[in-house]
Amino acid sequence: MSRIGKRPIPLPNKVTAAIDGQHVVVKGPKGELSRTLPTGVSVTQEGDTLVVVRNNDSRTCRQRHGLCRTLLANMVEGVSQGFQKRLEIQGVGYRAQVQGRTLTLSLGYSHPVQFDPPEGIQFAVDGNTNVMVSGIDKEIVGNIAAKIRATRPPEPYKGKGVRYAGEVVRRKAGKAGKK
Repeated sequence: MSRIGKRPIPLPNKVTAAIDGQHVVVKGPKGELSRTLPTGVSVTQEGDTLVVVRNNDSRTCRQRHGLCRTLLANMVEGVSQGFQKRLEIQGVGYRAQVQGRTLTLSLGYSHPVQFDPPEGIQFAVDGNTNVMVSGIDKEIVGNIAAKIRATRPPEPYKGKGVRYAGEVVRRKAGKAGKK
């Protein structure tokens, strides 16, 4: 039995879940998320908790059991609290700013890099070098943060670039460090 999959998901106050076969809709104060779960697992609501149960002990059902429980738990947390990823920009002349909803990054290229957020994602910039990506869908927040980081990943010699907050970049010695 999956240790993660068998744990019930508590529903906080003001969060409701509607289950229609394999389709689950979770509504909360921050918004609404829906997902169609794969076959092999089923979701039931017992009071103010959601319980994910696998239909049989086949390999695919065992694999999907913990995954579906985690996906549902992320949906519940997203509509009640939301998710955010913080990015740091390091480098001389590297900066970020928000114009309307668009995030504009100056990262040493000949042109500024612009990001238009998808529906439900917000950008915030603090002090020109700290970017925060927030939203209710954990998957989309993580993907957008990864795309921003991929525009100029941190390089190992001077550490310049875009990195996650708290990310440790392994530094290399340059040519002078050889002697």
